[in-house]
Amino acid sequence: MSTGTLIAIIVPVVAVLLLATAVLWYVNRRRRLQQRFGPEYERAVRRAGSHRSAEQDLRERERRHDQLRITPLPPDTRRQYTEDWTRVQQEFVDRPGEAVQHADRLVTLLMHDRGYPTEGYEQQLRDLSVDHGRTLEHYRKAHAINDSARRDDATTEELRGAMVHYRALFAELLNGDEPPDRGAGAERR
Repeated sequence: MSTGTLIAIIVPVVAVLLLATAVLWYVNRRRRLQQRFGPEYERAVRRAGSHRSAEQDLRERERRHDQLRITPLPPDTRRQYTEDWTRVQQEFVDRPGEAVQHADRLVTLLMHDRGYPTEGYEQQLRDLSVDHGRTLEHYRKAHAINDSARRDDATTEELRGAMVHYRALFAELLNGDEPPDRGAGAERR
């Protein structure tokens, strides 16, 4: 076999291997983002209009998140938050609208104490999406209902739903990297 024939065989094989490696790298990167961000990945794609733009946005969120000092809460602080959440739920019986507003403030305070910036709702969503993409929709729904409640435009059932939504994010933030305690913050029935 001549050198020219060997080159004619080797160059296309190497090109195919490089292309396959690049495709595999791209697919793995996309899969990693999908797994990390959960439903937030598809939301970002819809909002950006393309996978490429959405993935760039999600990577920017990760870079910002890497600069934050997200820390677990000490046990005493966690216990205090659990007690505060119980009081907010009890308040719901007599003052559902106020309880939802208090739940919103409690979740925001918890975010702050964990190390998340709380300077604006949209930025909160972006920062939370990195570690809490699977529960972020709960926060969106709760926040929307809370806005309606402030305008006196929410039913008691909607307010109850807001409490359930806030509780989902609250429990995840409270427990940090630990598995959620099913009893902590559970709604009493």
